[in-house]
Formats: sequence, structure tokens, C-alpha cells
Amino acid sequence: MEAPISIVPKTPNSAPLINRKWPEDGGTRIPAWVYSDSDIFNKEMDLFFSGRTWNYVGLACEVPEPGCFKRNWIGTKPVILVRGENDEFYVLENRCAHRGAQVCWKNTGQVKDFTCPYHQWNFALDGTLQGIPFKRGVLGKGGMPADFDPKKHGMRRLRSVNRGGSIWATFAEDAPSFEDYCGPEALAEIDLVMPGKPLKLLGYQRQVINSNWKTYLENLKDPYHATLLHSFYITFGLWRADSVSSNTPTVGGMHSVMTSTNSGKKVTEATAEMARFNDGLTMLDAETVTPRREFNNSRVGGVTLFPSAVLGIQANSLKTRHLIPISPTKHALVFTYYGYEDDDEEMSRLRLKHSNLIGPGGFVSMDDSEMLTQLQNGLSGYPESVGVIEMGGKGVEPVDYMVSEVLIRAFYKFYREMMGL
Repeated sequence: MEAPISIVPKTPNSAPLINRKWPEDGGTRIPAWVYSDSDIFNKEMDLFFSGRTWNYVGLACEVPEPGCFKRNWIGTKPVILVRGENDEFYVLENRCAHRGAQVCWKNTGQVKDFTCPYHQWNFALDGTLQGIPFKRGVLGKGGMPADFDPKKHGMRRLRSVNRGGSIWATFAEDAPSFEDYCGPEALAEIDLVMPGKPLKLLGYQRQVINSNWKTYLENLKDPYHATLLHSFYITFGLWRADSVSSNTPTVGGMHSVMTSTNSGKKVTEATAEMARFNDGLTMLDAETVTPRREFNNSRVGGVTLFPSAVLGIQANSLKTRHLIPISPTKHALVFTYYGYEDDDEEMSRLRLKHSNLIGPGGFVSMDDSEMLTQLQNGLSGYPESVGVIEMGGKGVEPVDYMVSEVLIRAFYKFYREMMGL
């Protein structure tokens, strides 16, 4: 596993000092307080979301014309993705330069410019301040001082990049390039599902889960649970322990690539230990669990890009998952489903149909929502307890089997180095 890229600020910041000690055998242990401590959460927001990282913001197809916008969050900070008049994409802080009020209150729409509701300061699509009511005062009195410079008071524009139709942004001018930040393995996964041809938006699903944001991040680095908890996965061969698979930590454990192969429904030696495997369970509509061949011969899975994005394939469903922390014990999750403009009618229908596997009411993902809520109850109730992550050994090197917690171990190795724990 290659060395991590440092995302620690090059100059001191205001992040709180953490008076906590990681347990012994730290490489295979996780303290429960890391999921509920407010100082930990605040430092994570400052370091991981507002710092030298690249964050997923949206897809180009979500803002198809000039003036089309999408409201989103990077950590707890509201931002706006907007397509400008020149077809360039801008990511703006959703904050008026006057008093700090949110300028954009709608999730999506199309505008000619942005006007803050509070005092009607008006901004161009690129964030430039272009109008202030009563700038010269009223009846010769009041108004802005003569030395007020509108050019210095626009909506802050973040550094951003468009990779194959996916838009990413960073608050840090000194952040590494997006390519260096991702590394070759993660970048290859992005390019696989977003190869540069036009994307087509299919829809959204949103939910709030009452658990720390890292519990969901870990869940997507945990193939061990997937082959035990999810009846749909293991019964219909969508994801199971006896399938050909790989688990690869990348960039020092910051990101990860996890893949498997759709092996179909079958009974093997391994199914004896899968309590939720049900050989008698059948689908009257077999198409729900039968993908059309695409990409690398029924390969499924994808990439988890720290801190908050997952791009992946399940059956013929293509999706991004965006993780939005809300508090130490609550996060939001947004699924964005997409296809390609050149998909035929049958493929578009399958992409929508297979999206029923995932999401808050999905045949698979509904298990995770409930499980993570109950997990958080245990973690918050016993903050001095310690979790064990030794499945598959104690190392952090890539493995070619599913029953492993290597991706979680590698992530917390990176996490501790960046957090100074």
C-alpha cells in the first residue's frame, strides 16, 4: 500500500486539541468514543471536509443548462454547484458575503443570478457581487462607503474539477491535484463508470441515518458483513463470500476499491455459515436480480473516495452515494442514479429497476440503515468500549478474498495519522 498524502494543513488552524488516547493494539482496535465525541467531530469537519481534500459535489447532468444549480453540502458547509453562461461549472459557498445568510434555499432550479433573501445582495452565476440595494443611500444619506470594493465581496468560489461528468471541489488552494489525491486505482474506477461520454440523470433517493458518518464509511469497506447480513446479496449471488473478489486499500488507506463478481444463485460449502442464505427464496421477477452483461463481465463494486463519496455498480444500476455529516451521531445519505445518454431503452429500464436493490427502501440497503442505528446506540451507550477489527488478520495489504476487515484497518491507520491520535 502506497504512502498516504498528507491532508494536514501546512499552517496552524483552529481545530480543537483532542485529549484522547487510542487503545493499545491500535491497528486492530477502534475506541467507541470516536463515534460520538463532539471535539472529534468538529476536528473531522475542519480537517477532512474543509481542508486539503477533494469532495464530491454532483454530476454535470444535474445542471444541464446555464443557470441550472444544485444545492449541496461539503461536511456541514452548504455549497452551490451551478453551470455558468460559458458552460463552466462553479462551486460556490452558499453564504452571502454581507451577513452570512444562505443565498440558495432550493435543492435544484434555474436562475439568471443569485439574490440573498435577507438584504437582496445580488451575485452573478460565478459568485461575483453585482448589485447592492441602496448602495448610494437614500435621500443623500447612508449607503456604502466610497472605498467599498464589490470585487472583494463576492460569494467565495471553490477550486473545482470535472472528471468524466462528476464534479469535485476543495476549500484548500494548496490541496494536491485531484489526480494525485485519488491515486491511479481510484481514478481508474471513476473512469470506468464515467468514461467521458454524456451522462443521463435518472433520479434520487435520500435518507437520514442516526449514526456517526464514519459508520457508513466503514460499512462500505466491510465485505465481511455484506455476505452475512444481506439476504438478497447472498441468496441471489450478487455479493457473497465464495465469489471472486478483491479488497484494495489505496493512498495509504484513505480510499479503497472493493469488487466482486455476480456469481448467481447456488449452494456451496460456504453457504452453510450464511444464516440468511435461503435456497428456497425465489424471485417471480427474476430480472430484478439478473443484470445484463456490462463493463468487466458481471464485475460489481466500486470505489470509496474519502471523505464522503462512493461510486459503484450493482447489477446494471450506476450510482453515486454522497455522505453528509450532520452531527456526531447523525448523517444524511443521498443516492444519485444515472445512466448514459446513449443507453438503449432496455438498459435505461434495467438501470432504474436495479436501483431498487439500493437506497433507503432497497432490498439490500434497508438492512444497513437499521443496523447502523442499532450500532450507534451501542457505541454511544458505552463510549469507553473498544471495537475489534481482526478478521482476515492484522495487516493492511490488499487481499483477494471477502471475509476481511483490511479496508477498515487501513482506513483507521490513515485516520489516526491525520488526526494525531
